[in-house]
Amino acid sequence: GPDEAELRRRHTELLRRLLLGFSRDLRVALLRLASRLQSLRFFTRTKNPAPDAFLAETMEVYAPLANRLGIWQVKWELEDLSFRLSQPTIYKDIARKLDERRAEREKGITAAIARLQAELQHQHIPAQVVGRPKHIYSIWRKMQGKHLAFEQVMDLRALRIIVADVSACYAALSAVHAMWTSLPDEFDDYIAKPKPNGYQSLHTVVRTETGQIFEIQIRTEAMHAYAEQGSAAHWAYKEAGAKGYQGQSQAGDYQSRIALARQLLALQQELAGTQDPTSTALADTAAKQDAEDRIFVLTPQARIVELAKGATPVDFAYALHTDLGHRCRGARVDGALIPLTTPLRSGQTVEIVAAKEGGPSRDWLNAELGYLRSPRARAKVRAWFNQIAQQETILKGRAQVERLLQREGKTSLSLQTLAEGLGFRAADELFERVGKDEFSQRQIEAYLRADQAALATEESIPLANGSALQKKPAGQVLVVGMGSLLTQLAPCCKPAPPDVIGGFVTREKGVTVHRAS
Repeated sequence: GPDEAELRRRHTELLRRLLLGFSRDLRVALLRLASRLQSLRFFTRTKNPAPDAFLAETMEVYAPLANRLGIWQVKWELEDLSFRLSQPTIYKDIARKLDERRAEREKGITAAIARLQAELQHQHIPAQVVGRPKHIYSIWRKMQGKHLAFEQVMDLRALRIIVADVSACYAALSAVHAMWTSLPDEFDDYIAKPKPNGYQSLHTVVRTETGQIFEIQIRTEAMHAYAEQGSAAHWAYKEAGAKGYQGQSQAGDYQSRIALARQLLALQQELAGTQDPTSTALADTAAKQDAEDRIFVLTPQARIVELAKGATPVDFAYALHTDLGHRCRGARVDGALIPLTTPLRSGQTVEIVAAKEGGPSRDWLNAELGYLRSPRARAKVRAWFNQIAQQETILKGRAQVERLLQREGKTSLSLQTLAEGLGFRAADELFERVGKDEFSQRQIEAYLRADQAALATEESIPLANGSALQKKPAGQVLVVGMGSLLTQLAPCCKPAPPDVIGGFVTREKGVTVHRAS
């Protein structure tokens, strides 16, 4: 119902956040797992009830995550403690039945390992034989899945044989069947026919002379690594090449990070696609809703980047950095060059080919061409072109203001002072308004001429000898022997100290000062 749908959405959103954090630093994953395990231990120790949503998150998100990371000790403890807190009666019943026969079971396993190891050595088959623990939650799952009673679960006594290659697997199987009686209905060859998730192993169930039943798994080292750590170990094993399984740790940090990132993506897809048989169609639809409208792709450094479904390499570039998006000129997906309009898919590794400098293309804003899917990336492209247009407008307005100042003979006037006098905070604001024809040049002329008139009519300053001194207007030239005389610098030659100058009397403007040469 709606509650199940909401819970599923919460789990999907939680895992989405975990994915984005984990891909940047794996320590985040380890800390979250450790914190969740510590919380479960607290609830178990204090016997306080744990919230149902908390336990559901542990089983559906954190335990699968530990499984993917190959942290098995954490994985089974998360499952067992969650099962104990959510189903205390069933848990205690299984635990009691296990404890009743623990000593007998361990004694039988030790004897079987010793005998099997000796027989394989006699057959010249190098192998490692170990007992395989069965945890309470996994026992209960098998009981539920196969509708078995506790006494019918055959792999309470379980062994695992790890050999060098596939031929040794079948040789070991032959030796096991020669020693003990096999149960035909309990044999599975997952080497010849792997499980859909890639798991490979030989499974057989045998009965010893004393009547004890053992489930035995036989696999190679590479198969064991895959079963224990998922696809990450498999890819690392392949990368190791001729160095073999022991060399997989030398495959490099890059491969391991890519493998981990892809495992986290696979986990996210599994959770989003999980269908509970008891859920309604509404719950199933809501569970998949978040997965259907977003994708997760990888950088070459294995960072996970979340994008809208249908996003292109240009969207990816802008998601990483605005400047990278502006300089994007091409893209490689999983090593192959692709057009910039190609929609990306989850799990792909994307590398951007960028120019050293430059900007976006106006074609990117054409929705029909399909370069951009993200509104955020489209806004960044628009902002680039808006900034270019603004700069052009400012340059145009500045040129108009400077020409006006030349005509008015006011080139010595600070542009910032002029802007502030006209009510603007910065000169660029004035230039932009003038460039857009939103502020008339006549208003600037009126301001300059009004300022000039105020200077010309300013009251004289009385001196002690009874004479008066007219304050010289700012920016004017004092003509010696002529007293107060209106002057202005000619805009054509712009004289300045220490130029030799001369003057011409003009109507209404006094003496216009020019360079003598």
